[in-house]
Amino acid sequence: MTAKSPNSIDVYVGNRVRVRRKTLGMTQHGLAELLGITFQQIQKYEKGTNRIGASRLQRISEILRVPIGFFFENGGSGPIEGETSELNKFLSSKEGLALNKAFIAIEDSNIRQKLVALAKSLAVAGFSETDGELHDPVVNG
Repeated sequence: MTAKSPNSIDVYVGNRVRVRRKTLGMTQHGLAELLGITFQQIQKYEKGTNRIGASRLQRISEILRVPIGFFFENGGSGPIEGETSELNKFLSSKEGLALNKAFIAIEDSNIRQKLVALAKSLAVAGFSETDGELHDPVVNG
């Protein structure tokens, strides 16, 4: 008998649980304790190995302080490939998590808009990771 691979929606929902938990600075142990289950079960949920039941997902949404719809995209029809995958990678990274937390802490919408504009200009201009210098792709080809 072969092991059944996780359903892509279960993997996506589990990843959203992990991203939100980490954004709040909560450990797997902490979430597990609040749910009255083992941290290993949280690991299985986050990997999509085990499906999260409706009542359990409702409780997770309360603990993580998000609407239940947070765990789904496109009205529950599943993840969008490409952009969603890149967003999940970003939010799961150490840098993405730190940037997300810092951005959330900024209450002034004008400052948030300026920060977004700065990030967009850096992305358009190109930034070399090797020398830490801003490069104009038109000039530097």
